[in-house]
Amino acid sequence: MNFTAQGTLKMITKFEAVDVVKWLATVIQLIGYAMTGLNFVPYNIYMFFIGIFLWFAVGFMWKDKAIMVVHIGALISILSGLFFSTN
Repeated sequence: MNFTAQGTLKMITKFEAVDVVKWLATVIQLIGYAMTGLNFVPYNIYMFFIGIFLWFAVGFMWKDKAIMVVHIGALISILSGLFFSTN
């Protein structure tokens, strides 16, 4: 492994747009989970919507149908919970 400053710079510049989107989506999803645990409703749902959208975009960029299907399912689950909740 190359742990020089030049090697580190190469690693940093190798990040692509999809890397930024997937890490942003991951952080937003984790914030949504934390907000759920802290009972910050409905703000947690907003975080999940953003995270789902971003992860769907990652699936699209990677042409990965499994990621897209999972997040469409998550979106449907959240929407059905919102529309059919008794509160």
